[in-house]
Amino acid sequence: MPEADWARPSPCPPWNAAELLGHVVAGVARVPGMLDAPAPGRAEIDAAGYFRADERFSGGTDAERIDSGRRAAAEAGGPELVRRLAAAREDAVGRCRREPAGRVVRTRHGDAMLLTDFLVTRVLEAGIHGLDLAGALGREPWLTAPAAQLLVGLYGGAELGWAPLALLRVATGRAEPTPQQAADLERHGVRRLTLGR
Repeated sequence: MPEADWARPSPCPPWNAAELLGHVVAGVARVPGMLDAPAPGRAEIDAAGYFRADERFSGGTDAERIDSGRRAAAEAGGPELVRRLAAAREDAVGRCRREPAGRVVRTRHGDAMLLTDFLVTRVLEAGIHGLDLAGALGREPWLTAPAAQLLVGLYGGAELGWAPLALLRVATGRAEPTPQQAADLERHGVRRLTLGR
């Protein structure tokens, strides 16, 4: 892919495609450091609770996210960030496979969570931003079937019967629901998660 394509605007302004990818890499690369830290005694929140409206989605925290993505892109560029994402994923998966069942981690926001729940938040970040990147780069959006199933379950939308990408676009605010869709979301109690960048 031409390097110039990485400068295309993303659906997550003010990032371009490379800056958005830099943000995704940082989210995946965070896992090993969490595993190196002492484990909290017990989990306090689940994956849905992680996406609650508090300081993690404040203007200051969002500004840090934006700057971090921009720095990563300026330092590495799109093709190198793709390589870094693959390496970060491999490292995170390898480390997680060696952890005991019930492992608890502390997030950068101070939450004590089961590692399995925190990994759901990483699937959401990588999956939804993967859809964003596909749009920015003119590619067909897709999710693996297990990721789609996991995210539909996170939002509580399994009973809707919608195509996963349609549900996720609406649930994350990337598409406006039709009046019928809005009624369906309300009737089925689909979760409203707070998302930043």
